[in-house]
Amino acid sequence: MTTSDQIERVFRDEYGRCVATLIRFLGDIDIAEEAVQDAFAAALERWPRTGLPPNPGAWITTTARNRAIDRLRREATRHDRHTQALQLLDSGDPVPEPGGPVSDDRLRLIFTCCHPALGDSAQVALTLRLLGGLQTPEIARAFLVPEATMAQRLVRAKRKIKEAGIPYRVPTEAELPERLRAVLDVVYLVFNEGYAASSGDALLREDLCSEAIRLARLLVALMPDEPEAVGLLALLLLTHSRRAARTAADGSIVLLSDQDRSQWDRALIGEGQALVRACLRRGMPGPYQIQAAINAVHSDDAIASNTKWEQILRLYDQLMVYAPTPVVALNRAVALAEVDGPGPALALVDDLDLGAYHLFHATRADLLHRLGRGREAAEAYTAALALATNSAERDFLENRRREVR
Repeated sequence: MTTSDQIERVFRDEYGRCVATLIRFLGDIDIAEEAVQDAFAAALERWPRTGLPPNPGAWITTTARNRAIDRLRREATRHDRHTQALQLLDSGDPVPEPGGPVSDDRLRLIFTCCHPALGDSAQVALTLRLLGGLQTPEIARAFLVPEATMAQRLVRAKRKIKEAGIPYRVPTEAELPERLRAVLDVVYLVFNEGYAASSGDALLREDLCSEAIRLARLLVALMPDEPEAVGLLALLLLTHSRRAARTAADGSIVLLSDQDRSQWDRALIGEGQALVRACLRRGMPGPYQIQAAINAVHSDDAIASNTKWEQILRLYDQLMVYAPTPVVALNRAVALAEVDGPGPALALVDDLDLGAYHLFHATRADLLHRLGRGREAAEAYTAALALATNSAERDFLENRRREVR
């Protein structure tokens, strides 16, 4: 592994933690973000010559802390909060450990960004930016909006936090439930970006998957009586159990129906299915619990042809009641195709407004191919290719287009 690759891994592993620590310490998102980015820029310049330090994360945090001191000193006038931060920074004391019901810095950051004063999409987008280090184009693709639109949302969210004086603090016990839905959405999207990276050469980003699962476990420990938190953890575990079988030795994508199920992680499947059963006993269904149940059904059979598609379709019908979104409808159509055939599924897909989503076109292409409409299938794969930005996905779509031609 080259030094550049090592620095990229440190960025993925440490960016969110360093930013969260400095935001708690400084109370200023922009200064914390810029200081951490400056620290990584310094690492890119220094580490290829000197090698990585024994503790790269601590080096980044310390360097970012020093960069923040420099910036605060350069300011002619400072807010009282900045003055207090500078005094504490100058003291040389380590950053104090947080207290309260949420002790993990990164989870605290999620709850802070998910303040009710911010819109739902702004909450999720800002947290993805600060916690996962995702760039604006990646976040825009997750929300299926133009990059410029997402950039404006992020700027407005940061400005609102500053102008409204939204405090960076741990929510009280009473405030936690009202922020839970946005927090769950953030953790889910962090996992999704890791499980199917929106850009780059590799399909998987193990660091983001592991971080999302870690945060989901913390949420369950924090709020064990929230069934949707348990459902999210079950969903992530069951999905992540298939990671080893999702790509071939050359990095190419392997579809669920073609995966070697002996490579699935049975320990994660067992834990996830136990959590699904616990959710069912509570009888308080929600979107994440239902998605976990769908994945539990997929995990039941060692042979793909034995998959209980009728049961999965019924679960999607239930999911449409709780989350009637176009993406859920698209996934339901995939199950419908296995039960009633590709014709009825294509009729449903063609009614969806998902033209900016590459998997919409890929799904249409597969259904058209199964109906023997090869020319239209090739056109749909071309549309999917125009939107896909991950190299592994693009290779897969290109191969499929070549086959249907």
